[in-house]
Amino acid sequence: MAQGSAADWRPSHNPWLVTISVLLATFMEVLDTSIANVALPHIAGNLSATVDESAWVLTSYLVSNAIILIAAGWMSSIFGRKRYLAFSVVLFTAASALCGMAQSLPQLVLARILQGLGGGGLQPLCQAVLLESFPVEERGVAMAAYGMGIVVAPIIGPTLGGWITDAYSWRWLFYINIPIGMVGLFMQQMFLEDPPYLKRVTGARIDFIGFGLMALGVGLLQIVLDKGQELDWFGSVWIRWGALGSVVFLVLFVAWELRQKHPVANLRLLTNRNFGLGTAFIAVLGAVLYGTTALLPMLMQTLMGYPALQCGLAMTPRGLGSFVSMIVVGRITKLVDNRFLLMLGFCGIAGTMWLLSGLNLDVAPRNISWPLVLNGFSMGFVFVPLTTLTMATLRQDEIYQATSIYSLLRNIGASVGIASLVAMNLRHSQMHQVTLVSHLTPTSPLFQDRLAGLSATLGNLGVPASLQAAYQLVYGTVLRQAMLLSFMDVFRFLVFICLVCAPLAFVFERGRRKASDPEELQGKGNLIAPSEVV
Repeated sequence: MAQGSAADWRPSHNPWLVTISVLLATFMEVLDTSIANVALPHIAGNLSATVDESAWVLTSYLVSNAIILIAAGWMSSIFGRKRYLAFSVVLFTAASALCGMAQSLPQLVLARILQGLGGGGLQPLCQAVLLESFPVEERGVAMAAYGMGIVVAPIIGPTLGGWITDAYSWRWLFYINIPIGMVGLFMQQMFLEDPPYLKRVTGARIDFIGFGLMALGVGLLQIVLDKGQELDWFGSVWIRWGALGSVVFLVLFVAWELRQKHPVANLRLLTNRNFGLGTAFIAVLGAVLYGTTALLPMLMQTLMGYPALQCGLAMTPRGLGSFVSMIVVGRITKLVDNRFLLMLGFCGIAGTMWLLSGLNLDVAPRNISWPLVLNGFSMGFVFVPLTTLTMATLRQDEIYQATSIYSLLRNIGASVGIASLVAMNLRHSQMHQVTLVSHLTPTSPLFQDRLAGLSATLGNLGVPASLQAAYQLVYGTVLRQAMLLSFMDVFRFLVFICLVCAPLAFVFERGRRKASDPEELQGKGNLIAPSEVV
């Protein structure tokens, strides 16, 4: 097929069959980033490990997943996308079976590393397949379908994981991937095809140096973010050396890749205004989504006394809101300027963060669920137009590498968001604790009156050492109030971040400009019809 006619290429099968075939595996992979969180105590007890040691079940997966994520486009150009996608699904499914059969923590960690290596290529490849299978004017619908898996999966993961663990065993968190992976692999072999313009790079020397620098840089960064709070961040020599090593390896990686003809990651794409801005936005969205997903269970379980399953159920409405908004936005994205939808989405997220910042310790579950419904609904107004705008000005043959970088930045944003928001929450809790305790002094008549009344009440109830018990109750109240105030600070900080992002939506270009010279289009390998504008 001539290069110029590739602009009109469409898959031989119904694009929705292609969508289902790739989304099955992708939803399964994204779900595994959060489904094991609530099962860590069960895993630790069953495998005779501490809870801290069992955290490597999560860290090992995230590290290996991040390392392979950015190389997915490069690997598909070397081995062929359909072939590499099949390999990724097979490796992920087989590794899931090994996870379920693990008899010790080292075995489970090794299986999770293999699972992350298999799963890392699924997200960007799925996104590239959907963007290429639908015409430009239908890409909003395609990204809505993709967003249902990417946004909803990590939200329902803790709830589903808690139910499976309580009803069956933590091993079934991994065994359920086997039938899903087999069905997805079968459908991909039936309906998926490589487009004619996606040429395999033959005779190219594999860039082992670039891949090695990227693996070391991203791997060290992920470990530093995961273990930083536990080791007191830069108070730890280990964290300081890990952070320095990550920076050095990533700088060398960028310098090396910019000189390669067939790089692991085409970093030159970041000079495209829409793509460069979009990767920054998706990192912010990842930080907000995953950061609040980590903080809200802490708020509900630590301060409000919710059990794990009820905590997961309270967060489920967020996924329902996202599901509904993906359908709505998918239908209106062709009619409304995507930049306006993006601004509206960030404003909606800011509004829901403001509602959450007004919570207190006496609220009912519905006071948390309703803001989360609106938050999930607003997420759809960000994710769909953001992905569409980010890829709008790229050539068709650049999309498969662009999606790898895009997905990596979302994951890095999620890791940075979780680490920084949790650290901010703990530090502000200490700050508020100091402030509140400063008011509880022997010179405060109000404090002394309350303390005496509480001590007398405890004495009448037969509590021994009632004055000491009264001090303990007061201090416990101070701790809870300090923690609540720190959560409020974090939510208000997220309000500020989202409001800053909202007007920047109009910095995006609306779409590819018309090209007047067909020879220029062919020379650049342009695969989007000149008249098509997002």
